[in-house]
Amino acid sequence: MHASAIISYIMTLGPDVILPVIIFIFGLVLRLPVGKAFRAGVIIGVGFVGINLVIGLLGNTVGPAAQAMVKHSGIHLTALDVGWPSTAAIAFGSAVGALAIPVGLVVNVLMLIAGLTMTLDIDLWNYWHIAFGGALVAIVTGSFELGIFAEVIAMVFILALADWSQPWVKRYFGYDNISFPHGTSTPYFVLALLFNKLFDVIPGFSQWDASPEALQKRFGIFGDSMILGLVFGLLIGIVAGLPVSQILTLGITVAAVMVILPRMVAILMEGLIPVADGASSMLQKRFPGRKLFIGMDTALLVGSPATIAASVVLVPITLGLAFILPGNHTLPFVDLGTIPFILALMTPVFNGNVLRTIVGGALAMIPTLYIATAMSGLMTQAARQVGFKFPPGAVHITSLVDGGNLLPFVVRESAAFGGVGLAVLFVLSLGFAYYVRKLVTRRPPAEGATGKGKSVVA
Repeated sequence: MHASAIISYIMTLGPDVILPVIIFIFGLVLRLPVGKAFRAGVIIGVGFVGINLVIGLLGNTVGPAAQAMVKHSGIHLTALDVGWPSTAAIAFGSAVGALAIPVGLVVNVLMLIAGLTMTLDIDLWNYWHIAFGGALVAIVTGSFELGIFAEVIAMVFILALADWSQPWVKRYFGYDNISFPHGTSTPYFVLALLFNKLFDVIPGFSQWDASPEALQKRFGIFGDSMILGLVFGLLIGIVAGLPVSQILTLGITVAAVMVILPRMVAILMEGLIPVADGASSMLQKRFPGRKLFIGMDTALLVGSPATIAASVVLVPITLGLAFILPGNHTLPFVDLGTIPFILALMTPVFNGNVLRTIVGGALAMIPTLYIATAMSGLMTQAARQVGFKFPPGAVHITSLVDGGNLLPFVVRESAAFGGVGLAVLFVLSLGFAYYVRKLVTRRPPAEGATGKGKSVVA
């Protein structure tokens, strides 16, 4: 069997299967006892299954209700959001994408040796994000080699962004030895930094503490994250004009998501902690005197009450934006359930301020929809090349994750200038990685949060 076919088959197993195997093998490399390494892998698999079930429940209930809110608009959107699973399959199904994992690992190791990153990314499944950019560039340029080069560039940027965001992750979530080189989440971290600066200078808005804790203190039981989920769900159902039984079901479902998702993340962490600690010790021996992180999936972050609450509200907002933005042709659908991953690294920048997370997320959705529209033609072409089965009636396909993501869009636009454009972007990526490395090591983690969303931008 051809190597690309083998890799494509393995990737179809998904992170629920692949990551436990990787964690088990990685645990053995770290010389953990066999039983301990095996248990850690299984627990992580269980945690991912639980998280995906809850995220799927959120998308399958809130998504249709939100679509009902806008179905009478009469506007026709031609590019269907087929979601990240289809996007990942398209990415790994290409010849360039099949090599994303070895290319990404080599880049990561070289950057560690050169001191250009502090992150060892063991989240191999999510290398599909660099595979996606590489596949698009290979189509644009007609060059396999430039497609591989694009994967290298994307990996450099993602690792640098993971290093940059880690101090905010540490401050808000308390994860000292973990960073998140997640291709979906990291570009939105940069947008959050810009939006947070803007929010800080808006009178009144800058002083409002809208963290889940502050909301509960101010509004009592109605500030509790579970009750907030209930209220949000009921309101969406009422505005959508659903029958009373469906309104009540929607309310209870969203409340359940608010309660269950953080507990699924806790299960995931139970399996990860011993491996992360062992990896940290090993890295310290290999790179003495350097602070290093284990790169993981932002699934570990989506259980934040602020993230969940903002995600529920952003589902109808995203659909509303899709229908009113002039020039947008993207119909959000499958990826409405993955909005928590888009917000995962925005929430710590806003220090858990629910209001800032909602407004910042809504602002971020505007370029996301336009990029998804701009990328739809190329993504449709890529899908046809790998034999992707189109949904009935779909002429063009796209996705919010990663079809609407800024990083693959920038890489693809650079490729329009051929090898020269990518070479310039590669030099910029190395310069950016060097700048971030100096920035993070020179300054302490982002301190000085006021509890109102303000933070020091390192």
